[in-house]
Amino acid sequence: MKFIKTVIITLLVMAILFTGIFMAGRYGSDRLNQCLLGAAFVLILISAIGGRWVQWMSVLSLLAYIPLIWSIYRMYSRNIEARRRENTAFLRFFSRLTDKQYRYFRCPGCRQVVRVPRGKGKINIRCPKCSRQFIKKT
Repeated sequence: MKFIKTVIITLLVMAILFTGIFMAGRYGSDRLNQCLLGAAFVLILISAIGGRWVQWMSVLSLLAYIPLIWSIYRMYSRNIEARRRENTAFLRFFSRLTDKQYRYFRCPGCRQVVRVPRGKGKINIRCPKCSRQFIKKT
């Protein structure tokens, strides 16, 4: 019995050390990976529940592999800078969707993104980059 406990503890320690060595220099998980894994889980759950009654819903379980494989690829990637840029772009897009205080517009002249407060009606917006003025409803 004592031998079995020793073997199990040794295997656990080796697994922890191997994981640390294997993941060295790899990107790991971030908010985009969490959302991808959540999307895969939701697709699998919907296909499991609805696939019993509606035949075409079982296709969703196959579509769940796309975000799952993309997430695993991102986690084990050694190109850390590219994964960081992807996550930053995702967070920037996601923050615009959840921002309740501001609206975002693109300047028609230079395509600079301009943030203005919501609920002010029609306002005259001046681009900070090219100083062009345009009117938008907030």
